Amino acid sequence: MKKYLPLILLSVFIAACQSPKSNNGPVVGFVDAFEDATIAQARTGFTDALKKNGFSEEQKTVQIEYRNAQGDIPTLSQIVNYFVSENVDLLATCTTLSSVTAVQKTKTIPIFEMVAPTPERMKVLDAKGKAPANLFGAVEDLQYIDTSFSIIPKLLKPKGAKLVIGMIYNQAEPQSADAMERIKALADKLNVTLIALPLNSSADAQLVTQALLSKHIDAFFANPDNTVFASFETILKNCNQANVPIFTSEAGLVQRGAVAAFGADIYQWGYQAGEQAAQYLKTYKTDGLKPEMVKIRKRVYNPAAVKKYNVAIPSNFEAVK
Repeated sequence: MKKYLPLILLSVFIAACQSPKSNNGPVVGFVDAFEDATIAQARTGFTDALKKNGFSEEQKTVQIEYRNAQGDIPTLSQIVNYFVSENVDLLATCTTLSSVTAVQKTKTIPIFEMVAPTPERMKVLDAKGKAPANLFGAVEDLQYIDTSFSIIPKLLKPKGAKLVIGMIYNQAEPQSADAMERIKALADKLNVTLIALPLNSSADAQLVTQALLSKHIDAFFANPDNTVFASFETILKNCNQANVPIFTSEAGLVQRGAVAAFGADIYQWGYQAGEQAAQYLKTYKTDGLKPEMVKIRKRVYNPAAVKKYNVAIPSNFEAVK
């Protein structure tokens, strides 16, 4: 027995040094900035991509730890700090705030972002103009907004001499502020009047939306903004009561009642980020990985909303289910 004792002690030492996560495969720390039915589709897409590539919670080949900050910034920081302290194998970050927070908290753990803009628009480039070396996933720029916004004057006739479109934006979100400036320039080119009001908290959605509607807008444009996502049901209710149609750049909001959109499919956005994460987990190497543009965009419409507002939809749009 004595001659085997060193081997036994060595085995116990090795087992003690191993991370508990090794028993259930790699650990993914999934960070959501807030609760939203549309945004939640990204998480489903992400986990489906992992499962297709052999990383399944049911099969215990991966452990996905999910946390949601419920829109609270201090909580978001605590969540990311916790995952970093636990040294998870990778971070999956959903929406801009989650991604920016993760970049600020770790330079070593790979971050796979989704439902977020390019690193440039997130303002996370270094002094040399390079994105963080540990940042990957699927991103979007603002070019698709041109198509989304340009749809409106093609489908609606103005009540007055000039089409008036209203929108809400969050001054604290770089992507939202950039989108507003881009849309403002585009409205001038399209000879459209744009009225934009700031909304920095979903708690003020009712008040700000009613203020916007009091300016007799012909349509509401729901831009890519986390506050708009979180407040959408309030915005929709007020717009419907005022008979003002909503157009958007997000396909998920069409499912929730907007008339039409040209934009990224949120599920596919998460799936695309999940494919990258799966590639990393197979090799634990990031060779060839980088933030890549969203591949799947859709032109969609909501049949009930189209009927309510008597809008003629082009044949290249498909109905949401």
